[in-house]
Amino acid sequence: MIIAERVAAAFQMVIHRATTPLARPPFMKQRDDNNLNTLKEDPKRTMGAHTKLWGGRFSEETDPLLEKLNASIAYDKRMWYEDIQGSQAYAHALQRAGFLTEGEEQAIQEGLTMVSQEWTLKKFKLHQSDEDIHTAIERRLKELIGLPAAKLHTGRSRNDQVATDMKMWLKSRLNTLKKYIQHLTQIMVERANAEVGILMPGYTHLQRAQPVQWSHWLLSHAWYLKEDCERLLQLQERMNVMPLGSGALAGNPLSINRSLLAKDLGFAKLTYNSMNAVGNRDFIAEFLFWASLTALHLSRLAEDLILYSSKEFGFVTLSDSHSTGSSLMPQKKNPDSLELIRGKSGRIYGNNCGFMMVLKGLPSTYNKDLQEDKQAMFDTYDNLESVLQVAMGTIKTLTCEQLQHQNRLHNEIYFQEFAYENQTGKESVIDGTLSMNMAEVNTGQTDRPLAMQR
Repeated sequence: MIIAERVAAAFQMVIHRATTPLARPPFMKQRDDNNLNTLKEDPKRTMGAHTKLWGGRFSEETDPLLEKLNASIAYDKRMWYEDIQGSQAYAHALQRAGFLTEGEEQAIQEGLTMVSQEWTLKKFKLHQSDEDIHTAIERRLKELIGLPAAKLHTGRSRNDQVATDMKMWLKSRLNTLKKYIQHLTQIMVERANAEVGILMPGYTHLQRAQPVQWSHWLLSHAWYLKEDCERLLQLQERMNVMPLGSGALAGNPLSINRSLLAKDLGFAKLTYNSMNAVGNRDFIAEFLFWASLTALHLSRLAEDLILYSSKEFGFVTLSDSHSTGSSLMPQKKNPDSLELIRGKSGRIYGNNCGFMMVLKGLPSTYNKDLQEDKQAMFDTYDNLESVLQVAMGTIKTLTCEQLQHQNRLHNEIYFQEFAYENQTGKESVIDGTLSMNMAEVNTGQTDRPLAMQR
């Protein structure tokens, strides 16, 4: 016990030393003072059309082809709201630490509010020099309020800024996906309860095996979604850790109160190792894997229904609202909604595999390769959101063809049931009903397996 306590104490000391900012050498303070004096003498230097956040030591313009490859504004502009939220909270943290006056913070807050309104009203104008959303917002802020805007980036790097923006963006969107999964599961549960008693052939190896209930088959897919919901809750908990205040890689030297900053931004915890924080994209990798597995489950559901809706099976009829036709063969009714669900899953898998290949060879901390994280995240979210919504409509509006189910229940499919009754003298339970509690789906909690109930 004593050894364990000593190890724990030593670990806490390492964390404290690793996260305590180093004192700034006198020559660095003198350089900062010189830079600030230069800005006061010529504030236009901070607002030039070609000025970049990182451009201080460069004397040549960036090659246009590299400029195009380097720019991420075309897609990361989707995080404008989160970037402004983060900047407003960080400005308040700078003011608490004494690096902004109350007047400077007020000017920054009001300026950021104006920028937010421009984005909301779709009046924000991007410039060719805006390589990413962080640059664009700070550039516009400088145009609106002048010199105080130059202080907003004090102690902050785009490395910790972008990781924070992405976590904030994804946190809010995961709640939307969770709501859709729960709604889809509820649709399946309600159909199962409403259509209890409909028997159908159960299949293994795509061969008729045993009689089962339509409700049993339907809820077999609902349980996959329930487990997806559980994994989503776990993902949300693990990613609820704030990296802001980590700087470029070695921490923030300004004694920013990161605990209050995390609270302001809605994070439950904060990171303790700045080098890990700026290069860590495990939350993206985990989201992509979770989305891939969820898409896989939806794809399997879609594949079953594609088969069941064909003339060869005839178990279900898709509504016209979730089907398409043929320009050459008017008799056809195509299950395009289901085929697109199945097809989009491959795209989501591709995003997952591709991003894992980006991560596998990276050296420590931040590298520009990580810019690939955003397109994978956005594309995966967009496709999974679309697939879930189409799945809800398809399942809700399809028709279960009870007569067709009965016509496929030939005598040989009951052989095992007859054998069971002859051997035990007990009635088979194939006429039982299957239950699923929506409270379990919503909370991810269950104390019992799915069971057949008489």
